[in-house]
Amino acid sequence: MPPRSTRAVDTLDDDDYPAYTMGRAADMLGTTPAFLRALGERRLITPLRSEGGHRRYSRYQLRVAARARELVDQGTPIEAACRIVILEDQLEEAQRINEQLRARAGGAQSKTLV
Repeated sequence: MPPRSTRAVDTLDDDDYPAYTMGRAADMLGTTPAFLRALGERRLITPLRSEGGHRRYSRYQLRVAARARELVDQGTPIEAACRIVILEDQLEEAQRINEQLRARAGGAQSKTLV
């Protein structure tokens, strides 16, 4: 059996791979393409473009859009929802970095005790 290319398989696990068309993304989120365009206009998500100019969304972008939709469905204006999602994402990243720094500091501290 010839060796299989791992490239296609690798993209299945890539959270940032732009695998979903606008129509498919809207269907998955239970929203409209106009909602996704509105998120793009507010720079919450920036889909990649295919060679033909069609928008393509990643799983990560779909999660971001789903969170924004949740907030909008609760009555939050879209501009505020986008800002909230951006701040939540920044907080999550800062917490991840802090955990890494603490782990490094703990590792360095245990080395000096040996």
